[in-house]
Formats: sequence, structure tokens, C-alpha cells
Amino acid sequence: MTNKLLRATVLNVCLASVALTAAAQSSPTLKKITENGTIGLGHRESSIPFSYYDDKQQVVGYSHELMLKVVEAIKADLKKPSLAIKLVPVTSQNRIPLVINGTVDLECGSTTNNKERAKQVAFSTSIFIVGTRLMTRKDSGIKDFADLKGKNVVVTAGTTSERLLRKFNEASKSGMSIISAKDHGESFLTLETGRAAAFMLDDALLYGEKAKAKKADDWAVVGKPMSFEPYGCMMRKGDPAFKKLVDEALTKAMVSGEAAKIYAKWFQQPIPPKGLNLNWPLSDTNAALFKAPTDKTMD
Repeated sequence: MTNKLLRATVLNVCLASVALTAAAQSSPTLKKITENGTIGLGHRESSIPFSYYDDKQQVVGYSHELMLKVVEAIKADLKKPSLAIKLVPVTSQNRIPLVINGTVDLECGSTTNNKERAKQVAFSTSIFIVGTRLMTRKDSGIKDFADLKGKNVVVTAGTTSERLLRKFNEASKSGMSIISAKDHGESFLTLETGRAAAFMLDDALLYGEKAKAKKADDWAVVGKPMSFEPYGCMMRKGDPAFKKLVDEALTKAMVSGEAAKIYAKWFQQPIPPKGLNLNWPLSDTNAALFKAPTDKTMD
């Protein structure tokens, strides 16, 4: 190699290094990721079909695939194609603390973007909009929230459904006994074994639990939604450059039609672990979100 060519090569390497440093330094999160060579991704263990373990203990799901689209954008922005991924399982109760303390850089699962949580973390462009409803046995006689008077009802601890149901129970003087389970799987088990007459959660997640039930046809999702809630990906507050990168990647996936294809894969085709199909067409609300992505909260 000639001296001239060597100098040019060194110069190009230096310029690339400067550009990378500038990109990372514009964002505390990108700087952390660059220094560690790793991005921490928060995922759920049983939020079917958004983020969960399949029968091979691999993390899969609608939200997880969208999060990987964001990772592709981060790798491109940092010019780090070999960036390592650290998958961190989270629960409804610890997901926010793990984002805040830096264990997780990005969490995409089934987390509602609401004003209370937005005081603690930043939310991306919404990735899905759900309604909070009930699941019960088809022959239970329960059709809506008014039918829960005096009954045992299970919720997953730390969810917006738990907060909404406790508020409703107090305001309506329904006399419900509300059971808090550690995750959605335990909540459904509480319902399935007869310890609760109904299970309140986001409708999409209820359909996911129904799909993996021993006898899916025994169960029905009922009731007028108590609320409509947008799911978003969480990240630390005070990092607008990182949020911009995340939002741009998600928006691209939505308006390009990629998100609709990912939706069809997880909501309209057989999914693991049992190869069951949720058979849930794209709602008008989510179709509108894909056309005009927004990070607006609904409360």
C-alpha cells in the first residue's frame, strides 16, 4: 500500500469514527449502546401475540418484530451491523423501573401509553390500539361489566385494567373481589380453574390467552370496552434524538405496509405455540394508526 493510499484509508477511518461519535453523543442512549456494544431489549414472557416465548423458548410476537425493525435502524445509524442484542424479560410491575435504571434501553410489548407512565418514561409512536374488555366462560351469563357484581374477577398486577377495575368497583359499589395475578398466564389460570368468574385485560391479549387455552371454544371475550388504549415502546425520558430514531423506524414500518404484514402474520395466521389462529381482522382504529402514526396518549 502506498503512503498516499495509507493516509487516505486512515483519514476515512477517522472520519467514520468522528461521524459515529457524533451520532452517539447526540443521544445518551445511543452513547451507552455504542460504549457497551449492546442494546438491551425488554420483552414480555406471555403477552400473546405481542411479545412472548414460543415452544422453543424464543422471543416472538407482533411487538417484538416491530422492535427488531427499530434495532435495524439503530445499527444503521451507529454503523454497527454487529451490535449485540440483550433480551431482558420484563413484567407489568418491573418494566418501567428496568427502563429507568438502564437495564433495558427499549421495551416493546403490551405497554399502554398513559399520562401517569409518561411522567416516568418516554413513549414511541403507538404500535397498536386496544380496548379493555372481559373474558369469561361462554355459559357464565356475564355479558358486560355490570354483570360482575359480587363476583371474583382477576386482573394482571400493574396493568391499566387493574387500576380501571378497582376504580369502577368503588364507583359502582359492585362488591367485586379483585384478584391480582403476576402475569397474564397466571390470570388466565385463575379464570380457567374457577377461582374467578371473569378476567379483565386488553382485548387483543385476551384473544391471545383464548387461543392457547386447552379448550378455546369454552371462552368468550365480552363487554363494551371500558377504555381504548395505545400501546407504545418505552425508553428513557430526556433523549429526543433516540426517540426520533425509534419513531422514524416505526413510522416507516407502518406507512410502508410492513406493519400490516406483521399484523396479518400474528393476528390472522396460525401462531406458535399451538398453531392457533386469532382470526382478528385489522380494526378501523389500527388501520387509521398505520396511515397516520402518532404518539398521542388517549387519557
